[in-house]
Amino acid sequence: QVQLVESGGGLGQPGGSLRLSCAVSENIFNFNAVGWYRQAPGKEREFIADINVGGKITYADSVKGRFTISRDNAKNTVYLQMSSLKVEDTAVYYCNARILSRHSWGRGTQVTVSS
Repeated sequence: QVQLVESGGGLGQPGGSLRLSCAVSENIFNFNAVGWYRQAPGKEREFIADINVGGKITYADSVKGRFTISRDNAKNTVYLQMSSLKVEDTAVYYCNARILSRHSWGRGTQVTVSS
């Protein structure tokens, strides 16, 4: 069973930046894609971004141009650089690893954007 461990959440200011990390317990190339989702209070979990085994990157429209996903293959780690933060980015952010339709999840890290 793969383990995904998120870190880097916390309090950010509107217009500011935060970087999240996701350490994957096995080779990230074992998965079709690794990425990030988030869930705000009272809302459903939503897709944010992922990077597939071939390096193709996909972003949700809500974060395009503000968030950047990247990976360190040697460290089996995926990052989410979040810039130009908005109050509506407040949510629990989850790391996700997918093989076909099977998803594995981390426990999540809280991101709060507030002045």
